[in-house]
Amino acid sequence: MTRTRTLYLFCSAAPPVFDVARVIEDAQARGWDVCLGLTPSAARWLEPSLDGLAALTGHPVRSEYKLPGDPDVWPKADVIVFAPATFNTVNSWALGLTSVFVVGVVAEGIGKGIPTVAMPCVNAAYARHPQFERSVETLRSAGVTVLYGEGGFVPNQPGQGRPAEYPWAAALDAAEEEWERAR
Repeated sequence: MTRTRTLYLFCSAAPPVFDVARVIEDAQARGWDVCLGLTPSAARWLEPSLDGLAALTGHPVRSEYKLPGDPDVWPKADVIVFAPATFNTVNSWALGLTSVFVVGVVAEGIGKGIPTVAMPCVNAAYARHPQFERSVETLRSAGVTVLYGEGGFVPNQPGQGRPAEYPWAAALDAAEEEWERAR
């Protein structure tokens, strides 16, 4: 019997997060068992939907670290996708600041060699901040596939977000590629 492929789908609080149920369904149609992790702000944004998202995935939605000694309620990840990843998330992750559960998992995932895909969601003003480009390069040099720029997320001007155009399919395609490469 073959083990089901497990995808950890992690999301920050950015407007594309409101499409996460559709993205989970798309990932499941591709054969993934999906575990959903959220930053605390994303969990607050999706609070009315959390029970439904847990039912959709068959796993609890997590946004906080478990207590020491508590069992892990998710299966082991084969691939992690962090999308949308906000300015704060990308910088925290690259700097190793792990006060947020999902950032802690991906930071540790680098050391564990878990194939990971990140797709930012930042406006052009944030993208011009010098730390952002350094953070993207730090993550790439650590082996994270960062879908930023052509073929991934391209920033828009502040106040001109286009959440319906967020390239979710590119993130799921990259997860497939990472899984195939790791096999």
